[in-house]
Amino acid sequence: MRLPALLLLPSFGLMTCTVVLMVSLFGSCHAAPTSDQPGLVFMEHLNRPGLGFNWRNLTCPLCKALFTILDIALLSDANEERVARAVGEACIRLHLADEQVCREITELFRDDLIRALQQSLLWPTEACGVLVGPSCGKFDIYASWNITLPKVPKPPVTPPSPPKAGSPQSRILFLTDIHWDKEYLAGSAADCKDPLCCRKDSGSPSWRRREAGYWGTYSKCDLPLRTVENLLENAVKDGPWDWVYWTGDIPAHNVWAQTRKQQLSELTVISRLIHKHLGPNVTVYPAIGNHESTPVNSFPPPFVHGNRSCAWLYDTMAEEWAPWLPEQALQTLRYAGFYTVEIQPGLRVVSLNMNFCARENFWLMVNSTDPANQLQWLVHILQDSENKGEKVHIIGHIPPGLCLGSWSWNYYHIINRYESTVTGQFFGHTHLDEFQMFYDEVTMSRPLGVAFIAPSVTTYVNLNPGFRVYIVDGNYQGSSRLVLDHETYILNLTEANHGPGGQKVPEQNPKWTLLYRATEAYGLTSLFPSDYEVLMRTFISDDRAFQKFWYLRHKGHVSEPCKETCKTQVLCFLRSGRSDELEQCDYLNGFGGNLVRAVRTTLC
Repeated sequence: MRLPALLLLPSFGLMTCTVVLMVSLFGSCHAAPTSDQPGLVFMEHLNRPGLGFNWRNLTCPLCKALFTILDIALLSDANEERVARAVGEACIRLHLADEQVCREITELFRDDLIRALQQSLLWPTEACGVLVGPSCGKFDIYASWNITLPKVPKPPVTPPSPPKAGSPQSRILFLTDIHWDKEYLAGSAADCKDPLCCRKDSGSPSWRRREAGYWGTYSKCDLPLRTVENLLENAVKDGPWDWVYWTGDIPAHNVWAQTRKQQLSELTVISRLIHKHLGPNVTVYPAIGNHESTPVNSFPPPFVHGNRSCAWLYDTMAEEWAPWLPEQALQTLRYAGFYTVEIQPGLRVVSLNMNFCARENFWLMVNSTDPANQLQWLVHILQDSENKGEKVHIIGHIPPGLCLGSWSWNYYHIINRYESTVTGQFFGHTHLDEFQMFYDEVTMSRPLGVAFIAPSVTTYVNLNPGFRVYIVDGNYQGSSRLVLDHETYILNLTEANHGPGGQKVPEQNPKWTLLYRATEAYGLTSLFPSDYEVLMRTFISDDRAFQKFWYLRHKGHVSEPCKETCKTQVLCFLRSGRSDELEQCDYLNGFGGNLVRAVRTTLC
């Protein structure tokens, strides 16, 4: 096609690909499919009614054609305004969201997204590999960039063994994905046309429609502040805690209508609320979630300066978290949102900014090679800890198995090299109670690590509120610092919202109850990587054990069992601590890329 013809195409076609890119930034968070229908269950999962977006409208050829047009159009500054005006109309015509949401999300994303696209060096094939999936193109080629490991031989590996009876243990409170909604309103519509309901503007529930509960709702709703405060009040009673890991996602899912002022206000309120309830003697180690910024998922690497940088966010985090973190940690937090701190003699925590691995972070289209040199910095920290004989816990928001391929591959490589040093990996983001396995790179059969993925505080979508407790080998000479057990606590909304006897009057001070303790629920003596490998094999051979996991994975609120295709998808996810392993499992089981697409587009 000749260049003049390309430029004469209507603005609707010009912006379709841009709109889809914006939609990818939302990251719908909802439970995995519960159907046993083959193949198409994954695409049905993506287009579940009520989530507000429709992905069927973009095919691979269309994406490539439109991205080519977009590249040419954005060469001219004069086209920027035309491009921006077309976004809302394209979003509406493709039924990607309600008209008001389309208009607001267009205005919110337009400047940053267009700037990132202008600076991006991606070809259409690479860009569509990001948007549509690996079947449409290659963006993150396997091992396309590599971190450098020191030329220090890996120490001999000693398999872990349970500590002696009576050895000290550490109890760690773990909070993730709070998603406080300032506009939550009890009695409002729990089923609405927007991507987030139970809000002041959700309207009143019509006949036979559900209404928002006092403490929370089984729907596409987040939480009122009173529920977050009730959690903290109950958590204090369940203490004492040796320390706390908190892996982000503070704001609600109304990502089309957020401002920097609102984001910072919510960061401040929740940080101070945690400090108030847990007290000055409990140290909290936070990590940054993908919802902390606005636009959502927008985390420019440090090479972006001025008003488009993340300084507005990192500086406020440093101010609010200063009671918990030393100045050296605050310096790297201000720089790029990551840090390290010695928790106790012999134990160090590393908090990673996992937004630098996320395909939804459109700034990585400019340059995705180890953003902020974070992984190279991690190698330096781990080598220093190995030299000192320290153990290290890594915390972050997005699980590494859901990251861009090259980032995920390098992280996996680092964990392999420092398997005797990294004794805990703790993440959130999916809102579900799950894990991902790490194996030795030579045989991919010897388990050497587990990334624990904790359940969310929020109910989004159709969940009970929850939090996690980790029991870790404690503070003594020779401690492994490994996770020995974990517990999950929930607020049963059916009981909390209706009070004793099923009445409609909510409980005034509901109790968060123990849902399960991992060793007891699964019949394990410890939670070492080898134990999780045994558990994986049990899930394959014993469907009752797997269905129990499926129930606990959803914090005790699930309506249907997970069979056949659904079960295969979940088992692939659990085994895949590296994103290319998820892809291989996908194609080996005949899903043709649909599994990967489903998992990656259900990020929260």
